[in-house]
Amino acid sequence: MTLEVVLITGMSGSGKSVALHALEDAGYYCVDNLPPELLLPFVELEQHPRGRKVAIAMDVRSAASLPLVPEQLADLRKRGISVRSLFLDAMTETLVHRYSETRRRHPLSRSDDADAQHALVEAIELERELLGTLREHAHVIDTSIIRSSQLQGYIKALISAPVAQLTLVFESFAFKRGIPVDADYVFDVRMLPNPHYETGLRNLTGRDEPVAAYLQQHEDVRRMELHIRDFLDFWLQALARDHRSYVTVAIGCTGGQHRSVFLVEQLVRHFSPVWTTLKRHRELDAR
Repeated sequence: MTLEVVLITGMSGSGKSVALHALEDAGYYCVDNLPPELLLPFVELEQHPRGRKVAIAMDVRSAASLPLVPEQLADLRKRGISVRSLFLDAMTETLVHRYSETRRRHPLSRSDDADAQHALVEAIELERELLGTLREHAHVIDTSIIRSSQLQGYIKALISAPVAQLTLVFESFAFKRGIPVDADYVFDVRMLPNPHYETGLRNLTGRDEPVAAYLQQHEDVRRMELHIRDFLDFWLQALARDHRSYVTVAIGCTGGQHRSVFLVEQLVRHFSPVWTTLKRHRELDAR
């Protein structure tokens, strides 16, 4: 049995504990705050003889040795071990708000700084810098405006996808609530006809047939879908050759309810026969 390893890293306050609990519920043996120097010995210990599923969380408290991690993960993959690396991120203002609510100290905060708010923002920006390399080598999940239950669902969906090939993640969102920081590509579809202004469609979503029928009547909607499909069809093979594990494509409209949702549904239907494909509707999932 091949050992499965999921590495959870990310910003302090971004939800790593929630992610670890989701993995524990999914049957993973979980270890929090493992020093990077112990990663390879720990994996070797778990590989023989049990070969179980393991989830490991690391954070900025191990900043000095975090640069070791990308090379260690590459070494594990060469040994035939299934490795996934997930990075949880959130907007700075969201992290500041979470720390203010819980009154916890950021691990990089200095106790001698009189301006606590300024010190916290500086600590968060320093943490971003220290974790930059890990973020580049991981699949990023933006937890800024999602609930714990949404994050748990996203984590479980990601780990259920095959690890040996590129996974496409399509996400609808509302521009009025911010662009997802985890998006690799963002497409703005606010210029398309808006079902919100049709009385009978306002309370429906892009998953409902009347909304789909309305949008399919408009050539611009069809043209937008084809342009996004053509772009991805052209570049996905190159991304796969570059050993990308995940590509997140975000589709945004004003409210994240009609146009973006419809296009995500259409794109998932087109790409799922060829690529492992997941979908998220950020605003709908939060209901």
